[in-house]
Amino acid sequence: MSKPAGVHTLIRQTHEDRVLQVLREHGALTRGQIAEHVGLSRTTLSEITNVLLERGAITTTNTDGDIRAGRGRPAERLVLDPGAGQFMGVDFGHSRVRIAVSDAAHHIIASGVEFYDPDSGWAERVDSCFRLIEQVGADSGIHYGALQGIGIGFPGPFSPRMPKPVPTSDSGTAVPAGQFVYDSFAERFDTSIIIDNNTRFAALAEAIWGSDAGVQSLVYARLSDGIGGGLVVGGHLVTGTSGFAGELGHISVSPNGVLCRCGKRGCVETVASVPAIFASCTARGVAINSLEDLRAAVAKGDPVVVGVLRDAGDALGRVLGSLAVALNPAEIVIAGDIVHIAGVIFEQAVATIGYELLPVPEAAPHIRVAHLGDDVGALGAIAALFHRSPLLASYPETTQPEPHRGPTQRNIS
Repeated sequence: MSKPAGVHTLIRQTHEDRVLQVLREHGALTRGQIAEHVGLSRTTLSEITNVLLERGAITTTNTDGDIRAGRGRPAERLVLDPGAGQFMGVDFGHSRVRIAVSDAAHHIIASGVEFYDPDSGWAERVDSCFRLIEQVGADSGIHYGALQGIGIGFPGPFSPRMPKPVPTSDSGTAVPAGQFVYDSFAERFDTSIIIDNNTRFAALAEAIWGSDAGVQSLVYARLSDGIGGGLVVGGHLVTGTSGFAGELGHISVSPNGVLCRCGKRGCVETVASVPAIFASCTARGVAINSLEDLRAAVAKGDPVVVGVLRDAGDALGRVLGSLAVALNPAEIVIAGDIVHIAGVIFEQAVATIGYELLPVPEAAPHIRVAHLGDDVGALGAIAALFHRSPLLASYPETTQPEPHRGPTQRNIS
């Protein structure tokens, strides 16, 4: 009986990962040396390496000295192709798209950002991303012929297991934005594609790169136009049964509070999101319309503004404290520009979390502000691709890439 195509694909991917891992660890090797390391037959190894050569994932070299097979010419060595983009992370934000590209050694070799109008449609945003991808490739000299996967961070609540769109009577098929983005990339690139909430991807990146040693359990919250979150448990990003895990903004902290856009009352988003903070300050007599207004008010120590910020930090702390009791994470990470501008939010959240925790000192998580920059979502998308590999499902055992420090940036007006 023949094996299902899915099994053959998984076996082939596993073999390819093993070959690439050996080349990452040992550098240039002959086919015979690779076969000894991975335990594959010469026939199977020849098939796998030929596929990797065709894709551009690896290349040949004789620069590390001659190894002769008997009295014949030097045996050909295989190495990872330093110019091949293997994994791509994409993060669509409110007014920009950012990408990061990794090679087969899991090093970030290129990155970039392109800006668009916040009111632009998804067709325009995707086109902006495709222009950025081509420009980054041209500027850095990398190629995308060997792409093994693209991870796409999508803003707002998103489930990768959303039901397929249904036909409508007047316009054929109604395609949700997430499906449109996925289909656009699938049509352009012949590779595996995953799409998920960009805040969840940011949580995964902070777990891997934000901590010195990496952590296996982390609770992440980002304060912005809404409040997004992500949970990393046992070294894996938690998506939940339907793909909606991490929607921290819609946990209620006040049953009789402000009506939330989700239909409930008193969600933490109605207290601690950036628009909610602005609205509360204005309602109490201090007009705050931007982060710069908030920065100025905080610098002056305005008591009304400080009070609003403490309320926001307390509401956030109650949610994060309850999650800490339930999950016992190693770290709690709070992100968002407003946290850097108004440190009192973080201070109050820490105090409230401390109150909510069990009175067991060794169970207390490390609480910190997010360390990574604007490329965090793209990095997390790449990390999610790594974790789908049969050999890379547990990142603490794998050398992970350092975030790229010199991105190619295009500011499109």
